[in-house]
Amino acid sequence: MTGRSRENCNRNYLRYVNTFDPPTKHFKTCLRAFLVGGFICTIGQFFRYMLEFAGLKGDMLAGTVSVILIFLGTFLTGLGVYDRIGKNAGAGSIVPITGFANSVASPAIEFKTEGYVYGMAAKMFIVAGPIIVFGVSAGAAVGLVYWLISL
Repeated sequence: MTGRSRENCNRNYLRYVNTFDPPTKHFKTCLRAFLVGGFICTIGQFFRYMLEFAGLKGDMLAGTVSVILIFLGTFLTGLGVYDRIGKNAGAGSIVPITGFANSVASPAIEFKTEGYVYGMAAKMFIVAGPIIVFGVSAGAAVGLVYWLISL
């Protein structure tokens, strides 16, 4: 098969495959992601205001709100609710801190039958592992640069 006929074959095949795919509704998908992500952040802001009103300040306030959102994301994942939210919201449910909690809890729940060590513990960081590794590495690099600048 020559190069030109291979390109025509590929183009025809892609055209054929695309006839089975429904068209993507980009605006509707982006709007739904924006609204759901904004709603999750609004819930976090609500907890922040309530805890601030209760007297928490600074790092304690930020840490407590983060822990509450991580708990809610993990709890809803355990109930199977967060996965349904993710199917409808797309990236809107993945981006906030609750999405990170979901990415850690989902594999742990899925592989629980393989045991605690080789199932839950090993599979828990399949998705979240690279995020943690690169986050810690980037934090160490920025800290090193900051330390070198401050000398």
